[in-house]
Amino acid sequence: MKWLVLLGLVALSECIVIIPMMKMKTLQEVVLEEIKPKYFLEEQSYSLSQETTLDHKFSSHPLRKILNMAYVINITIGTPPQEFQVIIDTSSSDLWVSSIYCQSASCCKHLRYNPKASSSFQSGDGKHINLRYGCGRITGVLATDTVRIGRLIAKSQTFVLSMNQLSGALEHASYDGMMGLAHPSLAIHGTTPIFDNLNKNRIISEPGFAFFISSWPQKSSLLMLGGVDHAYHKGALKWVPVTQAHLWQIAVNHISMNKKVIASSGGCQAILDVGSSFLFGPTDIVRSIQRSINPSPIQNEHQLILCNSTMTLPPVIFTINGMDFPMSHKYYIQKVSKDICFISFHGGTEYISPSETWVLGDIFLRAYFTVFDRNKNKIGLAPSV
Repeated sequence: MKWLVLLGLVALSECIVIIPMMKMKTLQEVVLEEIKPKYFLEEQSYSLSQETTLDHKFSSHPLRKILNMAYVINITIGTPPQEFQVIIDTSSSDLWVSSIYCQSASCCKHLRYNPKASSSFQSGDGKHINLRYGCGRITGVLATDTVRIGRLIAKSQTFVLSMNQLSGALEHASYDGMMGLAHPSLAIHGTTPIFDNLNKNRIISEPGFAFFISSWPQKSSLLMLGGVDHAYHKGALKWVPVTQAHLWQIAVNHISMNKKVIASSGGCQAILDVGSSFLFGPTDIVRSIQRSINPSPIQNEHQLILCNSTMTLPPVIFTINGMDFPMSHKYYIQKVSKDICFISFHGGTEYISPSETWVLGDIFLRAYFTVFDRNKNKIGLAPSV
């Protein structure tokens, strides 16, 4: 997930969701030692290879949840197909996978693309590519091959063969690569992102995609490409214009709780990002919100809260394009043990933008089924089922 590359700032990947969690463990080591891994290691039991189809140009693909933080999908590359699990990211536009040429120790843990085993492989110009993320850096070279997402086939798709995966959480990633679904302006110069390839060649019937991020273990999260299955939302979609054709960025009027504005009093920008786990905003504002939600913190850490005190918490309301999108406590409060919960607001966006900016990650997207319309450059939101 690259963040605000247009501002010339350091890119942010999905791995930012790992950084706050690591920090929280450090601050609250004694408390969090009691947290059982099962609360985070929820992985759906359904097969990633299953696919539902409403018509031959629209397909719906199940997503697997990793560490309650990110979502991966199965794709194949090459002829015959080589299968990979790639993280879905709406704040970057490039596709990369580990390759047999990658010498990082982390690459040995992943499925690695072998160009020698594909009859449809075409090499690039040999120029080295650097992709920077908030938790590390990918170096590699460009290649071209056939990429399949279920029944959707993107021929002559350019992607990055990872030669090295450096720094932090990327070295410990449990996926084989990343597939970006942001606008082509964020892609490597001269390359066409996979979504644009599918759209340009009319492999999909509509220039859009949608996400259903499930809140229930028994129900699969889904990526819909080329159309929308309206069975996954309640009521009509409410449409919001995208303010910049780079990231999926929108304007927010204000954020309120208990009829009181708690953020964005003069309006702000927000990025809808499937690659981020939580709700990110300016640190000072986030701390104020945490203190308001949790006046009696655990070990002086306002992010940690006793679960039995959360039932009466009011919804946080995001007013967007003049419309209210309430998010109840069952979304912004996450349970990590029998008695301890944490508040899913995190700071840090002041480092990527001088003006107030928010990132509405999976916490928000679980509450709202989301449609990304590339044709009219707008986003549709409706309560998830």
